[in-house]
Parts: sequence; C-alpha cells; structure tokens
Amino acid sequence: MPRILDVGCGRLKYSGAIGVDRNPSTDADVLCDLDRPPYPFRDSSFDEVRALHVVEHVEDVIKFLEEMHRILKPGGRLYLLTPHYTDVGSFRDPTHRRHLNSYSFIYFTDPGRFGFYTNVRFREHRIQIRLLNLWRALGFEWLVNHARPFRKFWEQYLCYLIRGKELHFWLDAIKEEKTTS
Repeated sequence: MPRILDVGCGRLKYSGAIGVDRNPSTDADVLCDLDRPPYPFRDSSFDEVRALHVVEHVEDVIKFLEEMHRILKPGGRLYLLTPHYTDVGSFRDPTHRRHLNSYSFIYFTDPGRFGFYTNVRFREHRIQIRLLNLWRALGFEWLVNHARPFRKFWEQYLCYLIRGKELHFWLDAIKEEKTTS
C-alpha cells in the first residue's frame, strides 16, 4: 500500500491517507502549522502527497515545496490543486496569499533557466487546466491542455477573456537515492 499524506485535509480527508491540518476541527491525524517547517514527518516517508487548495494559503511557497520534496520518496508524486489566478475564487478568499498560473512552479521543474531559488527539483508529470464551463464546452480546455504552445499563448494573451478555473499539477520528486556502502 502506498503511503499517502493529505496536506490541509480539512473535513474531507482522502481515503487511506494520513491527514495533516492546523485546525483541530478537521479530520487531521496530525496537527501542524504549514507555515512553520519542518513538518513532523521523516525524510522520504511518503509515496504521494496531496495538497488540494493549500499552496495558495501558505506564507512561503518555496519552503512549502521544499518540505513536500523532503517528505516524498524519490520519484514520489506531489498533487497540487489550486485556483487559476483569473478565477473569481482566487481573489474571493481573503486567506489566499498567492494567485497562481500554469507556470508558477517552473522554478522547480526547469533548473537550467530558473534554478537559483532552491536546489529542490521536481519533474512535471502532468498539468491540467480547468476552464469555466462555457470555454470547456467550446473546446478551449482541450486546446489549452493538449497543445503546449497554445497554453503559453492562452496564459499570456487570452486568459482574462477565456478565464481559467483550476490548476492541477502532478509533480514527481527528483532526488538522489542514498546508498549505503
């Protein structure tokens, strides 16, 4: 069985996962303030970490992703879900500190261009962008998700007209496995 951590689990903890949240009124198994790393988990202890509607709330995105990387096993998968910055929901919640787009984590996935903020590396497994229903029905969501050049064009020129809804990121932790001699 894979070990799964549900970060910011709230009252709907992912089935079979260990839940962590700072609010004692949630389904959390572990109470932890995500703005105060390190988190109370050993290095490389999870196969998967899920953080749904969490990253936009944290004080320091880089430290948060460094902690996610630390607790993931080599090749472990991080699943992030967050509002796209053009969605009303991104700005409606006064606890949102970050407003993100589909390129917000490039500092962790493209070290040749942006590797100077952290040594932590992830491999982009998949990114899925959800658009508002009208644009999905007209086929724009398919274009954004299946044609990288169109996604870049959409983010740079069209996203305020053809607004995004949610961003789904699946990122795999790139780590050197420790060997003992």
